[in-house]
Amino acid sequence: MNRDSNVYTVLYAAVLVVVVAAVLAVAAGALKEPQERNREIEKKMNILMSVGKASDVNQADDKNTYIENEYKKYIVEAFLVNANGVKTEGDAFNADLKAELKKAEKERLLPVFICNDNGTRQYIIPVRGAGLWGAIWGYISLKDDFNTVYGAVFDHAGETPGLGAEIAESDFQKQFSGKQIYRDGKFIAVEVIKNGSAPLNDYSVDGITGGTLTSKAVGKMLFDCLSNYTNFFDVQKQNN
Repeated sequence: MNRDSNVYTVLYAAVLVVVVAAVLAVAAGALKEPQERNREIEKKMNILMSVGKASDVNQADDKNTYIENEYKKYIVEAFLVNANGVKTEGDAFNADLKAELKKAEKERLLPVFICNDNGTRQYIIPVRGAGLWGAIWGYISLKDDFNTVYGAVFDHAGETPGLGAEIAESDFQKQFSGKQIYRDGKFIAVEVIKNGSAPLNDYSVDGITGGTLTSKAVGKMLFDCLSNYTNFFDVQKQNN
């Protein structure tokens, strides 16, 4: 075949596209499993961090094994709850919170994780919302009074470095410990107020300087997500 002909050029390009596509498909298939494994480990680490565990992960020789062992040690139960606050069968760990929050309230099945630390139980709730530039998410843990925050961890898709991205830093997250989500029996979540704009109380934390919109988004995320669990909290309080 004449290599200078148009037919040769078209055939050559077509074969090249097929070969490249095949190589990319093989590479994607080979990477899929480790990528999914990394996401699983990261999720388990964040769940643990919301209750103050996995703090030594950076010193571990094998991060994956360390996280797996910590998760098995402390996370003793995981389940879904329906809109009535009743436990429901299902895969809590792999529940798609984003998809569930898009459903009608009565159709949602939302995950709960329980940490047992020397007989003390904390209830870990995943949260997800919209930040300034993309999704924000995290986990907030409650003491067994279902009112007092034990800990919190947040992350983001694309908030501004040095500003809204600070929600992923411990200085912001540690403020939530000890805060309360009910005031005089009414659910209010935890308010994130403009830094220094008002005295803090049992129901508020300082927002990030220069990251007001992201800070407000965290407060809205907490209210919107935790409000889905109030029936569950009520059921648990009655059973205690």
